[in-house]
Amino acid sequence: MDFLLFTYPNCSKCEDMKAALREAAITAETQDVAEKEGRIRIRTFLPRIKRDAQGAIILPTLVCRDGDRVEAVLNTREELAAWLQSRD
Repeated sequence: MDFLLFTYPNCSKCEDMKAALREAAITAETQDVAEKEGRIRIRTFLPRIKRDAQGAIILPTLVCRDGDRVEAVLNTREELAAWLQSRD
């Protein structure tokens, strides 16, 4: 399983997700969507990414992949905890 975390600079929710990943001993590749590479890379996952009522992508976005298959797309510490628990 590999993890790809899309974040935005100075985002407290993004920092909270990074802390939750550290606490769970999960290493994730981080992509900053403020940078061109991050914006390009997130497009790969647009069909699976959650959006808010105005259509904006919800950040942070953690994509959990098994090879090329997306297992989960999570946006909060609570979603991560529930997903990890469901895998036990």
